[in-house]
Amino acid sequence: MKKALNYLTVLSVSLLISCGGKEDKKKENFSYEKPAVTEEAAPKEETVSASKRVDLTNKGVGPVKELVLPAEIDQAMATHGEEIYTKMCTACHRPDKKFIGPAPKGILERRTPEWVMNMILDPEGMIKNDPLAKELLVEFNGAPMANQHLTEAEARAVLEYFRTL
Repeated sequence: MKKALNYLTVLSVSLLISCGGKEDKKKENFSYEKPAVTEEAAPKEETVSASKRVDLTNKGVGPVKELVLPAEIDQAMATHGEEIYTKMCTACHRPDKKFIGPAPKGILERRTPEWVMNMILDPEGMIKNDPLAKELLVEFNGAPMANQHLTEAEARAVLEYFRTL
C-alpha cells in the first residue's frame, strides 16, 4: 500500500508541475480573421504589349536611315500603296484590327517611318536585330512577317497608304 501511495504522490506532483507556470507564458491571441494590412501594396507595373507600345525613337535596322514625311498625303502614292497592301499583306494583316499580324492603323503614332519601312523591306533582319521586332514576334505567337521583297518605292507607297488609315 505504501508503494501505491508513493506512486500516487509522485504522479500528483508531476501533474501539478506540468500544469503550472502558465503565468510566465505569453498568451497568444489566435484568430481566424486575417489581420488588417497596414502597409500599402506596391502598385503593379502594367506592361504594354509591343504592338501597343509607343516608340518614336527606334528607327529599326535596315536600309532606311532617314525618312521625312511631307505634311500632305500623296493620294496617288497612297492608292498605289493600298493596291500593294491588298495584294501582298492582307493574308496576315487587317487595316484596323489585330489578325495574324498587327493592324497598321495608327502605326505612325507608335513607330517611326524608318522603322516601318525597315520592317517592310527586311523583316528577317529586323527580327534578328531589333528588340521591338523580337517582342512583336513573341506577341504574335512566333509568326514572323513574310518578306514580300518589295522595292523601296513600293514600301514607301504602302507607308503612304498607312497614313490614310
